[in-house]
This record gives sequence, C-alpha cells and structure tokens, in this order.
Amino acid sequence: MRIQPITCYRPTPEAVAAFASPPYDVFDRAGAADYVRKHPRSFLAIDRPETSFAPGQDMYAPEVYQRAGSLIRERGLDGTLLKDQVPCLYLYRLEQGERRQVGVVCACSVAEYENGTIHRHEETRPEKTADRTEHIRATGAQTGPVFLAYRDSMAIDVIVDAARMSEALYDFTDEQGVRQTVWRIARSAAVEALAVAFSTVPCAYIADGHHRASAAAAYCHERREGGGGGGEHAADSFLAVLFPASQLTVLPYNRLVHDSNGLAPEQLLAALAQADFVVGEPQQTAVEPAERRHFGLYAHGSWYPLRYVGEVPDVRQDPAAALDVALLQDRVLGPVLGIDDPRTSDRISFVGGIEGGEGLKRRAGRHGIAFTLHPTSVEEIMTVSDAGLLMPPKSTWFEPKLRSGLFIRRV
Repeated sequence: MRIQPITCYRPTPEAVAAFASPPYDVFDRAGAADYVRKHPRSFLAIDRPETSFAPGQDMYAPEVYQRAGSLIRERGLDGTLLKDQVPCLYLYRLEQGERRQVGVVCACSVAEYENGTIHRHEETRPEKTADRTEHIRATGAQTGPVFLAYRDSMAIDVIVDAARMSEALYDFTDEQGVRQTVWRIARSAAVEALAVAFSTVPCAYIADGHHRASAAAAYCHERREGGGGGGEHAADSFLAVLFPASQLTVLPYNRLVHDSNGLAPEQLLAALAQADFVVGEPQQTAVEPAERRHFGLYAHGSWYPLRYVGEVPDVRQDPAAALDVALLQDRVLGPVLGIDDPRTSDRISFVGGIEGGEGLKRRAGRHGIAFTLHPTSVEEIMTVSDAGLLMPPKSTWFEPKLRSGLFIRRV
C-alpha cells in the first residue's frame, strides 16, 4: 500500500495539551457541549461547532459549519496553530496503563480505499458521511485521522524504533490518563524508507473512522466533478494513522435496549432459552464475559450470565455471521426485542466497554435491558474484512482513543 508525507497545521507545544481533544463521535450532543464548556480552547469546539450555539440549534445548518471554519482560522491567527512547511511523516504513541501503541501518521490513498486495498468492516450512514464532508468543505481541512491497522512488519518496526530515538515533538498526558507522544520524521531518507516498507504491506484495515474515510472520498469526487481534476491533489488522499495490529486493544461494544418490548421478566427469560441461550442464576454484580459465546444480561434489577449453545455459522463460510455481536442481533435483538435494524432504531444505544457493566446498569435504569459482550478480536475484524464482509454496526471499541486536532491537513 501507498503512504505519503503530509504538510499539516498542528498546535504549538505550549498549546497542545489544552487544544487536542477526544474524537467528535464519542460524545452525544449534551456531552460535547459540556466538554467544550469545560475546555473552551479545545479542538472539539471546531470538530463539533454546534457547541457554539443554543441547544435547539439545527446542528447541520450552514451557519454551524461556517462557525467551524471561522474557529479554525482564528486558531491559525492567534498562535495556537503553526504550520510545518516541509512534508513530514509523524509517529504517534499512546500509552494507557500496560497498553502501548505506536502509529505512523501519513496520507493514504482514496483510490486504495475505493479499490479495497484499505478494507472496511462497517457500513456508513449517509447523514454522518454528509456531516463530515460538509465539515471538510467548511474548514478546508481533514481534521480527524482515520485509524488504520496493518499486519505487523519487522521492517517497519525497525524504522519506527530508530525514529523514536529523536527528541519528541509533543509529550503530554490527557485527562483520561493517556500519555500522548509525537515525533516528526522530516529527513527524506527516513520518509522514503518508511514509504518503501509500507509498499510491501498488501492491505490495511479501518479500525475506526469509517465516516471520515467515506467523507474524504466524497470530497475527492466533488473536487474532480467540479473541474478540480488534473494532477495529484491533497484531496486525493486522507489523513490516517497506521498501527501494527498486535499493539491494538479492542473493548466490547455493549448493547442497551431502552425498553423490554412489552415482555415481562419471565417472558424474556423464556424467549432467551428458546433462542438457545442457557440463562444462569440472577446476581447483583455485573457480568463481564470472559470468552466468546458468553454474554451478560441486565434486566429488571438483576444480572444474568448467558451462554449461547445453538448452532453457529461456519466461520469459513461467513465469518461476520459467526461474531458474537451478530449472534446477539440475529437471535435476540431482532426476533425477541424487535430491533430489526440497529442502524436506524431509536430504541437501542451502543455503549463502549470502557464504561463497564455498572455504567451500563445505570444507563438501563428501571425499564431498559442491557447486554454485555466479549470483545471482537482484531483477528476477527481482519478475517471479516478479508472476506469482503461487513460487521453489524458498533462491533468494536478501540481504546485508547486517538486525540483530534494534533494534525490538521489542509485540502
């Protein structure tokens, strides 16, 4: 696959800790507004520009996107952002407890995204792609990196390890306790060495950022159709960070159904048994599944361990259908609880496993029904992607999250 160095705007070392923010899509609207209220100089004010308006404001109105554009220009004028004049690659390391991952920040090809060299594993929603496309138009920039994984390469590891011997560009710890360290690779020989090493990598996998990638592709086509073709352009590629798969940590993406679909407790448990789930004894402590085909159920004030004992689709034939998230959807959420399309239903929410079972219980309250899952593995993601299949929505939660605003790539 092909990688390219980037010319980007980035925060000054003095401003970086206050400016870099969690990604836009980990917040609901109220949560984003609260974060910006507490961190008014953060990049999230640009990434979620509706936070500058009253709660009732249409968050997709033209003036909202215009606010993103004006804010990014202000940060360029007030000294928050500086521009690297020479195209560079960057290394981006995140450390959280025992977890450590080091990625290469670069531009990746829209053409390789579209021809399948860069694999996707989730469907995108048109309205979310349209939102991020409009954000690119308004800011003139790709502002959030697409998080990509690749199968480990010893050649890349050697070059990355050598490049980390230089002085770090940034080194700070965010409010979640994640240490964020960035190095710049500007020497042409080192940039070329990494590009050659990645040329031997047959493919990459989108771990997070499907809508950002889709929006970059949409903007690329808009530019071409608007007469902007001819010659290579920054819009022909997108901002990305590539991590070796072995370094990544996936947490479960749990399910919360806001009602019981009219089922009394005994009816729900009976329906689960009919769906080939062995239901354990009720308990008060949260069930955190330790292996595949095991689930936790919270309903009517109690937790229940669940174990699926029914037939599982052949992984070689359909690895997507054999995933735990797919079994839960196909056996329970759809036929028992009436969530036929989890992408569009307003009766279901998806809760990242970082909250744990107790956080899920609080969200469920008296009337909701919650399910905890064992996390989908990186290998399962790659197997599904290699087969050209798609996972159910919200199948993976990668942790730690990449910060936004560290690299702003003008297009």
